[in-house]
Amino acid sequence: MGQPVTVIQKSVSKPGVLRFEINRSITGMDHERYSIEQEILGKRPPDELAKALFNLGGIEKIHMNSNVITIDQAKGQISPADIAKTITEMFTYYLPGVEVPSFESATEG
Repeated sequence: MGQPVTVIQKSVSKPGVLRFEINRSITGMDHERYSIEQEILGKRPPDELAKALFNLGGIEKIHMNSNVITIDQAKGQISPADIAKTITEMFTYYLPGVEVPSFESATEG
């Protein structure tokens, strides 16, 4: 939780596809596939990330495998910077201005 998440956009030869690699495995060894047409019911980290990415708009499908996130864009283009920011913020728990809990506060009450 204290180590920043690094997001690197990788080049892809297929138009309309974006690929990102991060320094965390978010699916283990599983493949996770999401489509804008399907409701995401899960609450696991890849499910929550897919929901957040679809909320940006302009995304039709998402595939995640370990630390690789592949996005099929809709007809409109989505900013890769917005995607990278969403991924980074999804896994950053202690943002500036947020008080980090102490052991004492966790055991009170």
